[in-house]
This record gives sequence, structure tokens and C-alpha cells, in this order.
Amino acid sequence: MEIGPLPAARALAQVLDYHRRSKHRLERYAAGPDTLDWSEQPNPFREFAGAPRIELPLRARELETPYAALYQAQAAEALALGLASIGSLLQLSFAISAWKEYGPDRWALRSNPSSGNLHPTEAYLVCAGVPGLEDGVYHYLSRDHALELRCRHGMSALPAGTLLLGLSSIHWREAWKYGERAFRYCQLDLGHALGALRYAAAALGWQAKLLDAPDSDEIAAWLGLDRPQDFAGAEAEEADLLLALTPLPGHAFPSVPTQSEWFGKANTLDRHPMYRWPVIDEVAIASRKPATLPAAWQAPAIPAASPHRSNESAAEVILRRRSAQRFDSQRSCTLADFSALLDRLLPRAAPPWDVWWFEPRVHPVIFVHRVEGLEPGLYLLLRDEALRGRLQAAMRPEFRWSRPGGIPGHLPLFLLQPGSYTQAARSIGCHQAIAADSCFALGMLAEFADVVQAAPWRYRQLYWEAGLLGQALYLEAEAAGLRGTGIGCFFDDAFHELLGLADAQFQCLYHFTVGHPLSDGRITTLPPYPERDKPKEPSP
Repeated sequence: MEIGPLPAARALAQVLDYHRRSKHRLERYAAGPDTLDWSEQPNPFREFAGAPRIELPLRARELETPYAALYQAQAAEALALGLASIGSLLQLSFAISAWKEYGPDRWALRSNPSSGNLHPTEAYLVCAGVPGLEDGVYHYLSRDHALELRCRHGMSALPAGTLLLGLSSIHWREAWKYGERAFRYCQLDLGHALGALRYAAAALGWQAKLLDAPDSDEIAAWLGLDRPQDFAGAEAEEADLLLALTPLPGHAFPSVPTQSEWFGKANTLDRHPMYRWPVIDEVAIASRKPATLPAAWQAPAIPAASPHRSNESAAEVILRRRSAQRFDSQRSCTLADFSALLDRLLPRAAPPWDVWWFEPRVHPVIFVHRVEGLEPGLYLLLRDEALRGRLQAAMRPEFRWSRPGGIPGHLPLFLLQPGSYTQAARSIGCHQAIAADSCFALGMLAEFADVVQAAPWRYRQLYWEAGLLGQALYLEAEAAGLRGTGIGCFFDDAFHELLGLADAQFQCLYHFTVGHPLSDGRITTLPPYPERDKPKEPSP
């Protein structure tokens, strides 16, 4: 696959064309497969044959960090870097959290959510001077909670005690089900994964920062994704991002070591693909990142969030997280829970937002259905109040822009229009009941045209921000005794028309919904690693 950024004008044209053609519309859905054979679903686990493996400990549930402490900078004492702590980090961010069975079907849930539970995101460690690990690059195999040694560095270019985590996407995993729209979902999944990693690192007392300097070529080279001989006959992986979990000195990013020994060949996930979606490769190439200077944005001084009511451990909430399939349409949530959940979405200099270098560009438009003490209607959470004038001029002139009572004064929530929006939410959400039966649903409206025109690679980043918001919603809902679920299927321009938006200055990238879940008793839940969870026989 071609690596490297395109000329800016061509890249912008391809990104904008992809965004237009991948919209769902009331009269037709974006191009996708005509039929699905679930018995032929691609293998959900990428592995590298011939790569040495290291089994990781499963000790995340031993962590005592309270969930409430995750939103406080350095509230937990930092654990020492080693196999046990790395195992806990990956258990809380990428591991299997449960197996589900329904009749003859069996599938895995993971700590990070994914569109359609298809999991296109792959995780890699890059380390130097880490106890228990050779210097090099490792692929994480969630099926076995193990690391595969992909590369041994003969001469490390990183300082001792360095731990980087790289993320890539296998676009075919999503495209198999969703066709052309799949690239969007892969980027949303990256945002969820970014949030999952930041929460997991906070539970260990670690920092995590998105590295904004390296370009896509550098990331691919570090992770070994630019080695076609290792992916012969297998689905390619797209290099997406790198995070630093231990501080790197200065702003310069080191060059890839020249003395390296690589191991393993990627497995084929789908031996008989029925469709091809070349537009996904085109937008992937067009949105690759060039080398950039470090971002300079600083989070504003927002009052500290109110103390969290949950007294559960962080690990318990994270490993229990699920996506709701149905909601109880007769139940409401409290105004306090609603306000606290939205408050965690504000860009403070604390987890999860301290992973992020960029000003907030995504703002939830909320369909309030059943929140005690709050009038049903259409609301907006403005995560950057400086944007109010532009949005107010772009939206319907009859919108009220009033501040509802009972909401903390620092929370920039605006009532746009009172009334019932349950039918509108259902219709816009591809006619799905989950958008109407919940306590509230929302669409994530992004500052779009100006951002993408200035830097086409930030098309991906807008989705990452939306996915990061989604991850915060998932965990906050779980901690409050509610449940959330992401909605990738929505009618883009029908939502824009509801708001009165006439051009591409603002575009909706993701929908989400939160409520009281209804369980399906026919589905059996099984432990994530049953062979390793069995009690050991006492020694004779």
C-alpha cells in the first residue's frame, strides 16, 4: 500500500469527496455489501506466525484505584513499569472482557468498544529498558492476553524506561459489514481506544500523551507496518497514532533504529472477501499525517468537576462496560446524573482530556427525552464557548439559546428548542429504537470545513475526538448505573437540516445514547480467559 501524504489540494478533494459519498441519506444508505454471511465473518484476531510470545499477567482487578480518582491528575500512586503493570494496562484497554453465547454463536467483548463489535484497532508496544521485555516492538494479541515480539532492536534509539503504544487499523474488518462508511467507524474506534488507554493509564497512576510530531510514515516504520513481506496475502494495517506512556525528553521524536531483527508473518483474516471498497484506501492515503510542530493549545481554567458519587474501583467499572442493545423507555435518569455526565466531557487538564493536545472541536447536540427536572427538548453542550456566535448564526434563528435551571453554572448547556424529539431522534438514527427509548441521545457536531481545509489529515482527528467523547460517555453511564451505546448509523444531512445548517462548516460525526438497559436473558456471559481463570490445583 502507498505510504506518505498526498499534495494538500488533492488530499483535501479526496477527503471531502469521501465524506460526502459515505453519508447515509433518507433516500439511500452509503454503499455497502448487499448481503452478509455471518459464518464467514473475518477472524477477529490478528496474530503473527513465528513471532515469540510472552503471556501477560491478568491482575487489573487487584488495582485499588477508585473510579472517582480517574478524573484527578496523578491521584493514584504510579506503579512500577514491568510485565505486571503492562498486563494491567492492556487488560483495561484492549483485552477481552467477557465471552457471550447465544445458541451456537460465541463472540468476545473487549474493554474498548467497537462499531459492530468488529474491532479493527490493533495495539503495539515500543519499548526500551522495560524490565521483563527486550528492547523492541510487540504486537498485543487480545485473544491470549499476550505480547508477540515483532522486532528486536539491535541498538535502541529510545531512552531507557521508554514505553510507547501505537495503534493501527485493519479497515477490512469494518468494511466487511459496513462498506464505504467503514473508514469513519475505524476512526471512531481509534478515539474510543485512545480514551480507553488514558483511563487505563490513570488507573495505574501513569501519564499518557498523544505524540503529535511524527508523520504517518514514521509511525508505520516504528510499528513495522511498512513491511509488505510480513503481510503477504494478509490484510494491511494502516498506521494511525503513537502515545507516550513514559515521558520523552524534549520535543524531537527519535528516528527508527537501523539495526533491527523482525519476526512473524501476519495471518489472513478473510480468505474469501466478496467486495472491494477502493475509496477507503483513497481516503486513508489522503488523510495521512505529515510531520507537524507540537500543538500549543492549553485547556481552559474550568472549575473542578464535582466529586464522583461512585465508590467502585476503576477496574470494576472499566471491565463491566458494555454497549446497551435495548433501553427501558419508561425510566428516566436524574438531573444530577445527567449534569455530572456532561461535566466530564469538558476539556479539563485532567484525564481523559490531558491525552489531547488540540482545542475542542466537537460539541454534543442533545435530545433530552427523560431527565427528571429538565424539560424535554433539543439542547447543546458548547465545549468551547467562543464558538457560540458562529453556531448561533449558522443554526435556526428561532432557537432560544437559554440556560436551563438546575444545571451547574460553569456547564455551558443551552436549550435550543423545547418539545418532544423522540421521533426525530429515532428517525435520524436510522429508525433505531435505542435513539428514542433512552433517557437522552446526542449527535456530535464538529467544526468541520475550516479544520479539514487547513489540514486534511485532521479529518481522522475529528473522529478521534468524537470517539474519545464516546468513551467518556460509556464509562460515566456505567458508573452511574446507566448504560450507553454508540450509534454510527444516522442520516447525516437530516440531522443538519434539523439544526438549520446549510453548508459543511459544521458536520455531525457520531451519535450516542444513554439510558436504562434491558437485558436479554437468552444470552450467556462467560469469563474472558476461562483457562487462565481456573483455580490452580494445590501442590502435592
